[in-house]
Amino acid sequence: MNNVTNDVEERSRALLEDAHSVGASDIHFIPREDDTLIELRVHGYLYQLAILSRDLAQRIINHFKFLSGMDIGEKRLPQSGAMLALMNQDSVSLRMSTLPTPNRESLVIRLLPQRHDFSIADLSVFDEATERLSALLNYDNGLILISGPTGSGKTTTLYTLLSALQRRYNARIITLEDPIEKKNDAFVQMEVKEKANFTYAEGFKAILRHDPDIIMIGEIRDAETAKVAIRASLTGHLVLSTVHASSAAGTIQRLMELGISRFDLKETLASVIAERLVSIQCPTCGSVCRPDCENRHHPKRTAVFEILAGMPLHNILSSRIPGVRPDYKTIEDYLREGIAKGWIPKASSKGRDESRDSKKLD
Repeated sequence: MNNVTNDVEERSRALLEDAHSVGASDIHFIPREDDTLIELRVHGYLYQLAILSRDLAQRIINHFKFLSGMDIGEKRLPQSGAMLALMNQDSVSLRMSTLPTPNRESLVIRLLPQRHDFSIADLSVFDEATERLSALLNYDNGLILISGPTGSGKTTTLYTLLSALQRRYNARIITLEDPIEKKNDAFVQMEVKEKANFTYAEGFKAILRHDPDIIMIGEIRDAETAKVAIRASLTGHLVLSTVHASSAAGTIQRLMELGISRFDLKETLASVIAERLVSIQCPTCGSVCRPDCENRHHPKRTAVFEILAGMPLHNILSSRIPGVRPDYKTIEDYLREGIAKGWIPKASSKGRDESRDSKKLD
């Protein structure tokens, strides 16, 4: 029995280390009728890593469920959990999610390295976009939202903005997350614990008693968290949060679907940032830089931002006419500019759609 346990622990550890070593953002356990496929998402693409037997895969999934605080015996309902792991001297936050399927449980592990500390200038190769992001640091109240699909870089942008605000104003930043995704000793971070009846609403009440300057609410996912974010910004604080939406205008529509009135949005919303990650290349050298190229240290992917603020935001909140051409620079505008300047290969111009491809990991 001990040998089986040790083997599961070693295989689990090896999977995490393999994923971390190639810079994967996610590990996917895909149950099939006779086996389980293990895939890694690396720079937006899915790569096949291994095929495990049904029994071994389930033991590994149970191992991760136990470590992340999930109920091992529950296989009929979706569950989520989180844990920290140390890999190659790097602290990595692991966010777990299970789904029941006809072929057993599916598990996805999101890897969130803790050591990376980006500046705003590191987020994108588009200077205009990073300048507009930096301009948002001038707000001292209101609601700033970051939107995009899963894996679009929202968490990185959110924590980068918070760190920049903290350094600039020496501000007391209090976060309310589910779960905490990146530890930061400069923030006071709280985690929602629904089993203990510590909800977003309860957490918000506690935050206001703790003399915050800036409040971060991890994700607006339902009407309750949307109302908490609006209430927090109405108290005169600067509030940052994330939303799953495809565009800046779509983020506003999403909030209205969650019961937030247009009047409240006019009173509180300072900016909406929509974001995608796209593969980039050197505009001079192509996919591989020369040793003396000034662009050789650029990452393989960059963020493309759509930043809605000021008069364009006011115009959208005041207009009820659909289909009007936006009077701000959209993600599509930046993609066209990136292709024209040679930063973005044409094959990457569809943004995150490129991640639908599946390849074998060499």
